[in-house]
Amino acid sequence: MVGYALEIAQAALALLLAPGLVGLVRWLKARLQNRRGASVWQPYWELAKLFQKEVVVSSNASWLFRVAPFVVFASTVAVTFLVPILAVPLPFDGIGDLLVVVYLLLLGTFFLSLAGLDPGSPFGGMGASREMTVAALAEPTVALAIFALALSAGSTNLGQIVARTMADPAAAVSPGHLLAFGALFVVTLAETGRLPIDNPATHLELTMIHEAMILEYSARHLALIEWAAALKLFNYSCIGLALFFPVGIVAAGDGWQAILGAAPMLIVKLAIGGAMLALIETLSAKMRIFRAPEFLGTAFLLAVLGLLVNQMLGS
Repeated sequence: MVGYALEIAQAALALLLAPGLVGLVRWLKARLQNRRGASVWQPYWELAKLFQKEVVVSSNASWLFRVAPFVVFASTVAVTFLVPILAVPLPFDGIGDLLVVVYLLLLGTFFLSLAGLDPGSPFGGMGASREMTVAALAEPTVALAIFALALSAGSTNLGQIVARTMADPAAAVSPGHLLAFGALFVVTLAETGRLPIDNPATHLELTMIHEAMILEYSARHLALIEWAAALKLFNYSCIGLALFFPVGIVAAGDGWQAILGAAPMLIVKLAIGGAMLALIETLSAKMRIFRAPEFLGTAFLLAVLGLLVNQMLGS
């Protein structure tokens, strides 16, 4: 029962911190660009406001348009139960291997793309086609990057991979692990709609990817999608931090005091990661959509090289 309580606590912490991570990145970007910017708490206020508004649905939309936000949100929340956030091992580690995580993330992307097509909006269709192009290259790269680490751990289970890295910290700086980290980092930028693949702050319809698919959404439907997008960034960040920088993650059997002590370390690591993301986005410009496959192809190549290096070195 303690393990299941910890799973629920981790998911609740993820739901609580995810909008704050987005707000922190926005605030840091504004400061790096010599702007005052909105408060770190702005995403929370936006979600609260959207949940209070009335839903407006296109007359051309079907039931799929109404169901998609709930599927996207539920699938993203399900990933939080499978990602090592504070402690390992956990009860759901038995089903939480990399394939389950990848397919849950892909499920949300698939339904959001269908929802973008459903109302018949030209911008929604354009965004959906671009999103599926990115996903077709990004999802296999995620699987390969994590599988490169699974070779040394002897398991595709995320908890066991993290436990193995905790037992042998030197493995995190091996060539295969560094190549896999590079691949996962590039995919994180693409999958979470960040620069240089997408611009989350854009208002130009012809350059949108994620935002183009949700132009027709409003009120609680839009709130769920925005919350899921923030949670997706949080999940990818926690996957990268747990797999490559497991400092602060504790054993589930160490007791609640150790687990509560891991929460501040998680916040510090997320803040550092958010600062790096803000710096990259400040120094980067959005690339043309036709260059995105080349960019993601480089990430795929890094994942393959990481897999081959780990296989040859047996590390």
